Amino acid sequence: HDLFHIYTVDVHTIEVIKNIRRFTYQGAEKQFPIAAEIIQRLPKIETLLIAGMYHDIAKGRGGDHSELGAVEAQAFCLEHGLSLYEARTVAWLVRHHLALSTTAQKKDIGDPDVINEFARLVGDQHHLDHLYLLTVADVRGTNPRLWNSWKATLFRDLYALTSRALRRGLENPIDRDQLLIETRQEAARLLEARGGANIEPVWRLFNEDYFLRYKSEEIAWHTMWLSAADTASRNGLMTMRRQMDGDGVEAVLYTPRTRRSFAHTTALLDELGMSIVDARVSPLDNGYSLDTYVFIERDKANRIDEPRLDKIRRTLRGVLTMTDDSVAPVTRPMPRQVRMFPTDTRVDFSDRATRGKTVMELVALDRPGLLGKVGQAFVDCNIDIDTAKILTIGERAEDVFYISDDTGRPLNAAAKRRLRDSLVASLG
Repeated sequence: HDLFHIYTVDVHTIEVIKNIRRFTYQGAEKQFPIAAEIIQRLPKIETLLIAGMYHDIAKGRGGDHSELGAVEAQAFCLEHGLSLYEARTVAWLVRHHLALSTTAQKKDIGDPDVINEFARLVGDQHHLDHLYLLTVADVRGTNPRLWNSWKATLFRDLYALTSRALRRGLENPIDRDQLLIETRQEAARLLEARGGANIEPVWRLFNEDYFLRYKSEEIAWHTMWLSAADTASRNGLMTMRRQMDGDGVEAVLYTPRTRRSFAHTTALLDELGMSIVDARVSPLDNGYSLDTYVFIERDKANRIDEPRLDKIRRTLRGVLTMTDDSVAPVTRPMPRQVRMFPTDTRVDFSDRATRGKTVMELVALDRPGLLGKVGQAFVDCNIDIDTAKILTIGERAEDVFYISDDTGRPLNAAAKRRLRDSLVASLG
C-alpha cells in the first residue's frame, strides 16, 4: 500500500526471522559486525525469534499494533512454557520494537539527554542487545533497498552510547561536562597522532554544542582543515571526503552566517541525484557557521567514483559565491511510482524545546527539491536551522528540524504559524 512496506505482513515477518538467522551464520561478522557479536551472547535466541514473529502480529486490527501485539506475545510465551521474565522480555520487545530506529533517525543522539532518556527506557544491557538485533532485522526486512551504511552507523552509534550510559548506571546519567572533556581529549589525541595542528585558534571558534554534536574523529578532521586554511576568507571554505565508516560522502562548508547556505546546498545536491541523510549547522563565534552534510547516491546502481566526486566538489564550491536569495530549481523529474501515492503535508512542532531549539517535524511527499523549498521557507521566515534529521520512508519524507528564530530563541506561536503556512503553501 506504499513504497516503504513492499511486503505483506506475513512475508515481512518471514524476512525478519531470516535476518535474525543470518546474524548466526559463519562469516556474518563481515556484514553485521555488531549483530554477529551480540547474538552469540544471548542466553536464549528463542526470545528474539518469538519477538520477531509477533512484532507486527496486530497490524490491521486498529489501535496501536505494538501494544496489542505485546499482549498476545506475552500470552503465547506463558502458554508455551517460557518463564515470566522471558515472556515479559518478549512483550517489551514487541511493545518497543520501533523505539531504537525512531530515536536514531529522528532525534539528536549527540544530546546526552536523548541518550539518558533512551537508556531509561531500555533499562539494561539485556534488553538493549535484543532490541538492537530486532531493529536491524526489522528494518532490513521491511525494504532491503532502503538499508544503507548511514542507517547502520546511526544504529551502531546509538547502541554504543546507550551501552555506555547503562555501564555508568541509570542513577548516574551521562554528564554533559564530562562528555565535553572526554570528547576534547580524544580529539586532541587524534590530532597529535596525525602530526598535530594549531588547535587553540580553531577551538576558540567552537561552542559547547559543537563538541557535543560531533565525534572526536570529525572534530579532528575539521580542526586540521581549518587550522591550515584562511578562516578570514570572505566567501568561505569547502571541503569533502568519503565517509570513514560508510559508503557516503561528508561535505563541510564554512560560510558567513548571513549566507544561509542550507537551501542552496540541499537543492544542488538534490539536482545531482544525491540523497541527504544528515545536515548540521553549527554557528561559530566569529560570525561564520560550519555546515556539515552527509549524503549518498539516490540510485544505488550508481557509484561515487573520482570523476563524480570532482563534479560534486565543483558544484558545492559554487555555494560559496551565491548571493541570490532564491533557490535554484531542481529539474530532476519525480519518479513515476511516487506520483501514485499522494501525501498531505503536515507540520508539527514539539512543545518541549531541546537545547533552546524548537523541534519541527515535517511529513510530506518526497519530491525533487523538497529540502531546497524547506530551506527557502526558513530564509523567508527568518528561521535559523541547527540540525536536520532526514528520513525518507518510501514515497514519504519524515524530516525533523531543530530550529530557532534569528535571535537564537525557540519559536513563539506566531512564528510557528507563519512557518507552517509558508511550508504548506510551498509544498502543497
